Amino acid sequence: MTMDLFFPEDLTPRAAPEETRITELHAEPHPDRSRVRVNMEITPFQTRPYVDITLTDADGNEIATTSFVEPMTWKLEFTLHIRGKADPAGAYRLEARLYYPEGPAAEPVSYEFEIPKAE
Repeated sequence: MTMDLFFPEDLTPRAAPEETRITELHAEPHPDRSRVRVNMEITPFQTRPYVDITLTDADGNEIATTSFVEPMTWKLEFTLHIRGKADPAGAYRLEARLYYPEGPAAEPVSYEFEIPKAE
């Protein structure tokens, strides 16, 4: 007896590399103010892309960075740690860049947010 599994997402149309884009990018600081939860969605893809994520502060200093090499899914949730700041309060910019090593590359997507001062 064989068991076939059905996943509704398996019927979703997949975009070619030149049509693959980041459709949503959102960041929310954790209550401890030293971490940031990031949610990102990509158009369903035929070929798995690469994604580079960079978090910078208001002065443009790189605070955190990460990369995804051929993610398995188009809905990603991850945590970035804020390092090198005694007080992380302030404005931040999160930028995500989706690309394929042999091309094409999509326009970067950014999201700006603020970490409040400690109470």
